[in-house]
Amino acid sequence: MSSCLSLAGFSPLAAQENPYIVAYDHNLEEPGSLEVEYFSTFGTQRGGPGFHAFWAEFEYGATAWWTTEFYLDAQSTFGESTVFTGFRWENRVRPLKREHFINPVLYMEFENKNEADKILKEIEGHDVEADQAVPNSIARQQVTREIELKLILSSNYKGWNFTENTIAAKNLSNHPWEFGYGLGASRPLALKGAAHRCNFCLQHFIAGVEMYGGLGDRWSFGLHDTSHYLAPGLAWNLPSGWTFRLAPTFGLNGNSHQFLLRWGVSYEISGFGRMVESMFKGQER
Repeated sequence: MSSCLSLAGFSPLAAQENPYIVAYDHNLEEPGSLEVEYFSTFGTQRGGPGFHAFWAEFEYGATAWWTTEFYLDAQSTFGESTVFTGFRWENRVRPLKREHFINPVLYMEFENKNEADKILKEIEGHDVEADQAVPNSIARQQVTREIELKLILSSNYKGWNFTENTIAAKNLSNHPWEFGYGLGASRPLALKGAAHRCNFCLQHFIAGVEMYGGLGDRWSFGLHDTSHYLAPGLAWNLPSGWTFRLAPTFGLNGNSHQFLLRWGVSYEISGFGRMVESMFKGQER
């Protein structure tokens, strides 16, 4: 999710991570760099025990216009069990090289997960709080395979980032297309960098807010029986390459979890591709 500095119009400040956990902006991983990320969601739910869902991400900048990412998901439901829930393979492509007022990104993801998955990485269709109350022993037995498409439209304006994500997802079994959305806005606490290296300078902190939810499916498009969330967030980007995110999340209707606490930590390994290439070249000699 880091900016590609090689793309024209990008500034060092734009290379920082936004606080979004669900929504995406138009910034891709720097070519040849690997970002390792861990995210966690603590959730409360009516009609069932609370849970802790967590996932690991491995994000690689394949080129200046293509970022690919692999996820591993798991969750622990309090009083029940801890289960591995599946994997995801995500690809984001930026078709326009230069910075524009609106920057489109095309997103495609393949998911192989069971119904015990609770990471809530996106909300789509008629996803509601009651879906998470099914015991792990039952939910883990049903495996789903899904293709998810997104159109990401993102803009930078006077230090602000605004992004809109449109989601369409299709279970590969006999299910209709499902739809959802994600919106985000964020801004650094300071636009000018300090004259010296520091960890707590205001330009390293980016505050923002996300709103996301489901829009029904092909047969019943709209807001009926859908859930929606609002999440203020903060990202702290350290000069060493570490980023920390925190996003308390609030349900906006009776179908939503009342409260989710999301947080994440990531570390970017610059030049990872060159390091791997050099290692294999060394073995050939």
